[in-house]
Amino acid sequence: MNEQIIKQSAAYVRSELGEDATGHDWYHVDRVRRNALHICHQEQAGDPFIIEMAALLHDIPDEKLNESAEAGRNKLDLFFQSIELPKDAQNAIVQIIESISYKGGRKTELKSIEAKIVQDADRLDAIGAIGIARAFAYGGKKGQPIYDPTVNVREEMSLEEYRKGKSTSIHHFYEKLLKLKDLLNTDTAKEIAEKRHQVMEQFLEQFYLEWDGQDR
Repeated sequence: MNEQIIKQSAAYVRSELGEDATGHDWYHVDRVRRNALHICHQEQAGDPFIIEMAALLHDIPDEKLNESAEAGRNKLDLFFQSIELPKDAQNAIVQIIESISYKGGRKTELKSIEAKIVQDADRLDAIGAIGIARAFAYGGKKGQPIYDPTVNVREEMSLEEYRKGKSTSIHHFYEKLLKLKDLLNTDTAKEIAEKRHQVMEQFLEQFYLEWDGQDR
């Protein structure tokens, strides 16, 4: 039963996000799913089925990828109506999805180990080499410049400012990506994050050398 629901969910997500060009495509979702199951196994914690389902569906209602937060939630509800999933499982999955987003850095209390694991898996995919590639894909799709030294790094932001304020792809590292290592919940994710964090720091160092013409 659970295996069939996982297959249905994966097929649905693949059809919905397969062509996404913002870094929230099927391959991102699949990496988050695999990271989450790895963390679950290593930590010996959480319900693997709920974790896998939440990881698969976490971007379906995302307001960045829908007309509004409400439209995204409706899309998820419609999908739930198409599969035989008990209401308590649906509620657990929705609670995870609604609590794990970064939202400008405002901390949301996570009520379950499953939420902590899925959040860690999603955040791991936002850092390292893939995180760098995704940052520029998303920035380009939003029409942001790669870098503008006259723009200031935004510190305290409302959700509205975080989503719509003026920034650049390089600034995104300081506004979010470099902060993620210290916001992870599990030891497994923290260990994986160390090298990925260093990759981003090395990239930025090289970026500024080339920007200033100092690498010749």
